Amino acid sequence: MRSADLLRLAILGLLRRPVRTVLTALGLAVALGSMLLFLSLGEGLRGVFNTELGTVGPDLQVASTRAGETLLPRMDMNPAVVAELRRLSPTLGITAVTPVAATIRQSLDPAQSAVFYGLPAGGGIGAMFTGVQVERGRLLGPGDAGKNVAVLGAKAAQNLGLDLGDTLELTRRGRARVIGVLQPQSALTDTFTFLPIEAVQRAFGVEDRLSLVALRLNNPADASRVAAALAKQPQVGGLGLEISTRADVVGNIGKLLSSADILSVCLSAIALIVGGLAVVNTVLMGVYERTREFGTLRAIGARPAFVRGLVLGETLLLSGLGGVVGLGLAGLGVRGINVYTQKLAGFDGAALTPRLIVVGLGVSLALGLLAGLWPARSAGRVTVVDALGRL
Repeated sequence: MRSADLLRLAILGLLRRPVRTVLTALGLAVALGSMLLFLSLGEGLRGVFNTELGTVGPDLQVASTRAGETLLPRMDMNPAVVAELRRLSPTLGITAVTPVAATIRQSLDPAQSAVFYGLPAGGGIGAMFTGVQVERGRLLGPGDAGKNVAVLGAKAAQNLGLDLGDTLELTRRGRARVIGVLQPQSALTDTFTFLPIEAVQRAFGVEDRLSLVALRLNNPADASRVAAALAKQPQVGGLGLEISTRADVVGNIGKLLSSADILSVCLSAIALIVGGLAVVNTVLMGVYERTREFGTLRAIGARPAFVRGLVLGETLLLSGLGGVVGLGLAGLGVRGINVYTQKLAGFDGAALTPRLIVVGLGVSLALGLLAGLWPARSAGRVTVVDALGRL
């Protein structure tokens, strides 16, 4: 028999049991769609961080933890390191040393969460993020040192429902008056709230402790060399502080996201195994119910290989259908996530890339092939005598 006959018979075999076929394909689709949705979050965030952190921020940063291992380092660094870095600046080509006190206020409502970024008011926001433009009000200036004032990113102002002159609550003991709202620029600055460094330290009760020290270099290409030199300094690297380049930040975040991807795949594997077992069960039941059909095929000259191919074809069609539906579900999920993250932070939080599409279809077909081996082997052993025994 020809391949066209094999395909036609496989389709008819699935259509003969429409409810069972649809439910099995849907179970596999949900499992596959969940896996792709989890992985698409990693792809989306990886793209955002590569774009944002690759173009903004300091050339180097010194902190008590490796850059990128946490969203923001704890405010536990001794400020004495700032004086040491300024002393070393002329010999290492460091043009700016900016102490930073930053933290996150978390909320059950993500829109009410906030990132508070404390900077020396004299240097302003431009000391860390270039190209920042104010839309309403003004930026931080030297006269704001020590004052409880704040400049909000565009999305931060929108999410918190604040405007010029409003009061921003940092903690129960700390508040700040809004003096400026930034123009929309990037996923980072749009969601940050910028304050004088003293205001953040005072509100969170950390005295003069810092989260990190940001360094700008005369030649950014020297970042690795300068980082190595600082690591050898007793009052910097000798204190156990981590010196990270911009590439280190992106790389560490990439490793975190890759670890999250592995965890997502492991969790999704359970659902995929359950979906695969459902396929095996469906096809095995079909083989048992169609013993007479397979015996008749053998009686008219069909070889065992053809019967095995017929069952494998049904399994691959079933898993392929589940894969296509799973991709559709993942696409809907990605669209929903991106609508939410665009509203919340102004960026796409998930991305269903061509690589993920190929992986999804490949996993679906591979699962179908593995799930079909046992039923196909059983179907290939059916004889005319077996079929007569079912009469």
